[in-house]
Amino acid sequence: MPALLQTTRGFPMVRIPSRSGGLPVEVCLVAQLGPGGGNQLFASAGGQQRGHASFVDALDEPSAKLFGVDLSKSDRTSLYSFAVDAGGHPFHRHAGHRVFTAIAGSGGAQLRFSTIDDAALQSDPGAFIDSLHVVDVPPDSLFAVRFGGGTWHQFAPRRPGSPHPVFFALSCHTDELGGIDDPALADTIRGDGASIPVLTELLPEPVQRLLASKPFHAWRAATTTLSLHAAPDTFALRACARIRERVGRIKRRMAEARRPAGFIGRSFRHAAMPLDAVPEASLLSRQFADGFHHEDMVALTLPPDSDGRDADELLADVLEGFLANRPQGVSWLMRLRNALVRPLRLRTSPLGCPVSSLLSNDRSRLFASRYPVLAHALSADGHRAEVLLGADDRHLAFRSCVGVELSLNGIRITLGTRVRCRNPFGRAYMALIDGVHRRYIAPTMLEMAVAHALQRAEAPSFDGLVAA
Repeated sequence: MPALLQTTRGFPMVRIPSRSGGLPVEVCLVAQLGPGGGNQLFASAGGQQRGHASFVDALDEPSAKLFGVDLSKSDRTSLYSFAVDAGGHPFHRHAGHRVFTAIAGSGGAQLRFSTIDDAALQSDPGAFIDSLHVVDVPPDSLFAVRFGGGTWHQFAPRRPGSPHPVFFALSCHTDELGGIDDPALADTIRGDGASIPVLTELLPEPVQRLLASKPFHAWRAATTTLSLHAAPDTFALRACARIRERVGRIKRRMAEARRPAGFIGRSFRHAAMPLDAVPEASLLSRQFADGFHHEDMVALTLPPDSDGRDADELLADVLEGFLANRPQGVSWLMRLRNALVRPLRLRTSPLGCPVSSLLSNDRSRLFASRYPVLAHALSADGHRAEVLLGADDRHLAFRSCVGVELSLNGIRITLGTRVRCRNPFGRAYMALIDGVHRRYIAPTMLEMAVAHALQRAEAPSFDGLVAA
């Protein structure tokens, strides 16, 4: 048992005073996850972190910047994720103070700190050993840590040789420029070019050699052990730890076997509304002028584009949206339709019918050097652009028009369709799908295509938009 044991009804925590007069080191144990939960989260979150655009793997502390500084708005904060695996990482420090929240792996974590000042460290490397204070946190636990700039720290497995990861954490740098004296590094931070390795200083070589001269546990540093549900160094806690280690191995393997995947769903307040008729200026108005059996057009109105895109640029983005951001419900309807009409040797496509010809192999007429169209039109002032799509089938022929019109009052984006039936089956087919096409397929496809086009202006930091 520990030499001193305290019971608390609140969060178990420790506050370690600073020997150099700075901020204390504070560690607070918050909650216990289910057995193996720490390893599972480490593997899952670590996989997502590796795929993040800002991922850096250095100093045995893989990390990613989630939010950066924005000094134009006087924001000096940043947020990082970082992970420490079973091998631990070297002693180091940062100029600025840190606050992080972490989930310990299924073997627990050992947090090692020293607040020794630079003068004492340089005069006697052995003084570093005397200044050490260790905090043990239990397996599969949620905990929070805060310490001041200049605090030497190292994170390692609680049990030497443990195969379990130490923890996965989210670290808030409340002042990224705090304590930075190097002008070049300060300029890097101002340009949001900082990373955890860039902000890290390792222990001086003489102290590193001294620490490496024998196993860490042999130094017998002052230790505080935090736990929940059972007192430290009891049979109940040791038995629980063994169970968590065994379950943790399984859960980590299972989590690592899954391919990391994330999804970003966004809803926009702009809704597509039906128009009473096809505008006379539209390319669609000249299609099937001698007779047709179906006509619809929906329009979506937006405020002026802050990006300053011309109509043809925005139209190209909308066309890309039809391909990249397909409504799942429409895709399922197309799968059902394709299965039903394939025996009849009718045309099939995975893309919703109004714009299905965007997948055509005919490259004779292209819009924006990429999208196959039947025709396109662009006004001389660049404020209006349209493309005509369509195809002919055994039972019907259809033409669709996608248009963008810019004005001082905003942007209007339209999707319209005309259909000429060729036989009774075609008329029966259109009668069957008329309602769902007008009320769901056309407006939903337009809304999601426009959402994709808007993401560049409204969500520039998104890696991609995946349809829910």
